[in-house]
Amino acid sequence: MSEPQRRLHLGLMFWATGTHTAGWRYPGAKADGAFDIGFIQEVTRLVERAKFDFLFLGDRLATDPALAKTNPAQMSRLEPFTVAGALAAVTSHIGIAVTANPTYYDPFTVARLLASLDHLSGGRAAWNLVTGADGAAAHNFSRDAHWDTEQRYDWADEFVDVVRELWDSTEDDAFPRDKSTGRFLDESKLHTIDHVGPNFSVRGPLNVARPPQGQVVLLHAGTSDRSRELGAREADVIFAGQPNLAAAQAYYADVKARAVRYGRSEHDIAILPGLSVVVAATTDEAVATYDRLNALLPLDPEGVVADSVRFGGLGQGLKRNLASVSQVLGVDVTGYEHHGAVPREIFDRSGPEGRKVFEGITETTRRTVAGSRPITFFDLINGITVGSRTVVGDAVEVADHIQYWFEQRAADGFNIFPDFVPGSVQAFTELVVPELQRRKLFRTEYAGTTFRDQLGLARPAARRHRTSARQRAEAVAAAPDSAQAGV
Repeated sequence: MSEPQRRLHLGLMFWATGTHTAGWRYPGAKADGAFDIGFIQEVTRLVERAKFDFLFLGDRLATDPALAKTNPAQMSRLEPFTVAGALAAVTSHIGIAVTANPTYYDPFTVARLLASLDHLSGGRAAWNLVTGADGAAAHNFSRDAHWDTEQRYDWADEFVDVVRELWDSTEDDAFPRDKSTGRFLDESKLHTIDHVGPNFSVRGPLNVARPPQGQVVLLHAGTSDRSRELGAREADVIFAGQPNLAAAQAYYADVKARAVRYGRSEHDIAILPGLSVVVAATTDEAVATYDRLNALLPLDPEGVVADSVRFGGLGQGLKRNLASVSQVLGVDVTGYEHHGAVPREIFDRSGPEGRKVFEGITETTRRTVAGSRPITFFDLINGITVGSRTVVGDAVEVADHIQYWFEQRAADGFNIFPDFVPGSVQAFTELVVPELQRRKLFRTEYAGTTFRDQLGLARPAARRHRTSARQRAEAVAAAPDSAQAGV
């Protein structure tokens, strides 16, 4: 059999105030969009018209007033399942990904919520499974402390197994609803799961019919070994945040190889790094937009930029100034003006990590240290971001970047981070998507009506007719060449 043709996938990370810290301040951005369901629906319809695979709704189970200056999108927002139901009502093809943290949920509730959303949307629900790195959440759920990595992943591994068992506890044809005979239910096709494990004891069955997709699409993110194992075993989509092409290729190859060891095909998982895109009709216009965004970042009296880790976690603030830049570059630059051009001598004297920052900026903005659009010290402040990638340019340049990473097997597509909303979304759908379609890299029509259709995934048989994830995991652990899970 020939290898399935790879497909480019696109998702939209929906943060109503934009994924750039100052995105809500940009002209035309909707600062109060997080609580305007009509606005959220319109943005979703916009990316559905562009044939995006999915819209992603993140979540955070704690807040902090400091987030107003570092990450306003994460400070205050609507509960994602509530929003997802409203989006399902006004769309027909796009996947709707909802974040639910198993550390602070129970399996029956998550299984019920997601199965219900899958029915409401006609098979377009997805679960973004995060174990949570935000310790502040513990105090909102009657706990003294956030669990460590091992405990969270031990919990999550069993949690996913229970949820999957519950989704399969009702067979597809369990409800004949035969008016002539009065037979509403075929009781032989409704099953208890009788799960008893280290963390959960769940009888079942689920009080929602089997989801239209059979198994709701599962998304996951993380780079630790435990996360890679969970993703390779269970996920259909993995979000990744590697800093450069080589690291992304290594991550991509590693996770795909782990999936094969679990008896899956490498095509069963789509790896989608986050990508912030600032695009305009010309490169100069895009760079000007990027500069204007960065100029809106707040500086405290000491010249510190308080910014969030845009791809590395939720609400983890970074305070960055020229002192932090000096540490990365290995050159003292504290006496320079923030918006001044970086002299060539600074680049020449920088260490390996500093040169990586310069290379990242020149790659994504077509700038040189001493060119018509020179790198500024403020660019360096903004460029020191954990796990992020930003591409600034015209449609051809952005498409070149996407195509190159796709063809070099560093990504199967991207989760697009719009710096400001709706302007960034409109620019990407109007400029980049047509260019990707012209190159025959991206669809012009949806492949079907379910999220699994868009991902090219078959509808799985019920668990009674297939090997469970835990059985596959046990088989992998027993194999001589198995990948041993650890932190």
